[in-house]
Amino acid sequence: MRYVTSVGMEVHAELLTKTKMFCRCPNAFGGEVNTRVCPVCLGLPGSLPVINRQAVEHVVRTALALNCQIAMWSVFHRKNYFYPDLPKGYQISQYGETNPIGYHGWIEIPSEDGENKVSIQRVHLEEDTGKLMHLPGGKAGVDFNRAGVPLMEIVTAFPPDIHTPDEAREYLHYLRLTLIHLGASDGKMEQGSFRCEPNISVAPEGSDKLGTKTELKNLGSFKAVSIGIQHEAERMISTIDNGGELHQETRGWDEGRQISYPMRKKEREHDYRYFPDPDLPPMVFDEEYIEGLRAALPELPLQRRKRYIRQLGLSAYDASLLITDDPGWAEYFDEAVSLGGSPKLICNWMNGDFLAMLNEEGLPARESSVSPAHIVDLVALLESNRINGKQAKEIFEQSFKTGEKPSDIVKREGLEQLTDESEIRKAVKEAMNQNPDAVQKYKEGKTNIQGFLIGQVMKKTQGKANPEIVSRVMTEELER
Repeated sequence: MRYVTSVGMEVHAELLTKTKMFCRCPNAFGGEVNTRVCPVCLGLPGSLPVINRQAVEHVVRTALALNCQIAMWSVFHRKNYFYPDLPKGYQISQYGETNPIGYHGWIEIPSEDGENKVSIQRVHLEEDTGKLMHLPGGKAGVDFNRAGVPLMEIVTAFPPDIHTPDEAREYLHYLRLTLIHLGASDGKMEQGSFRCEPNISVAPEGSDKLGTKTELKNLGSFKAVSIGIQHEAERMISTIDNGGELHQETRGWDEGRQISYPMRKKEREHDYRYFPDPDLPPMVFDEEYIEGLRAALPELPLQRRKRYIRQLGLSAYDASLLITDDPGWAEYFDEAVSLGGSPKLICNWMNGDFLAMLNEEGLPARESSVSPAHIVDLVALLESNRINGKQAKEIFEQSFKTGEKPSDIVKREGLEQLTDESEIRKAVKEAMNQNPDAVQKYKEGKTNIQGFLIGQVMKKTQGKANPEIVSRVMTEELER
């Protein structure tokens, strides 16, 4: 029997704010345990929460970027459950179909056929929990520094639009890039500021009902998400085919063993006894505020990718290389193109030599001595055949070290490429006369010897001769 895998995605992203969601404690990663806490985020009696305006704005902007409808009147709810990392005994969150700040949206992700649309059920705002810690001697502790940090949850629609591990990875990749380019989250999975839990189910092909789902946790990378989904789908199919029964549950991912394991029975909505939080006022938005945020949205990663492919003629691969965790990288490229450079050549130099030099020095592009104008200047020298590729690499290294424009280096050191065909032909004939044995081998059919002869010409011209002209002229002379 053939099965179809369906994957719903729950993503939690910690928001970039100076303070926590409902108090003035600093929002930061790491540090000494339980030092960024106060009566509000510890849930002490008599303490009252106050809404963080910046966190709300981050969620509204994200919801707009994800094509969501905005709830013009939205309230916070208490999600009740008992766990050691939840100091109040409930989590302040949002509940309902149309109450979350953003609902009924979508995001496009690249596919082999163009783009696929993944529907978003809701984008809502809540607070993070504390962090459980394993202590020596088998004991456990809780660090509440993270408790109360503003947390955005993004949940895909039901039934899911994602059916393969690759689609899940692309969704997460572009969602994360979107949050980073919006400035809403830093997206650092290694620090837990971007966390994802797939809900996986399998059903016979053609079935109008989805199968029993499991939620997979402890996935620390996109690769782990992809492998975990594949493993869980195979485990479910094997269980069904062998007459076993699947249970709705939460399972953990063991990265070392590459298997999932049961953690607990998965709760249902009614288990949380949601009700509106009486300590917090509703969030009320007006059209002017919403439209102002919409108008100020930056160009989003997928929009930029489309523009690079459709307007600038870049390949999908090249376009993807330019859209990174650092929005400034694509902005650097755009500035270079606006100065009149060839998009393809600029892309090649940025993602090749320039990126290697930046990584070696540990520098972002804007802090290096090379500006977009330097890249455009180098590309212009190449396009006009004033220098060849080998010279360009050497010149660019000097430019990176000194900040001098490539054209100034060429002028000062007399490095302009030799393109005079008569001069090149003269050098070719000299190389052939000085290496008769090589010429004879070519005549005997050993045509790869031509590379040696071209090298002799380049040596004679101190590397200045245009390689394409040298190759053409050399072939002409050898074939006489």
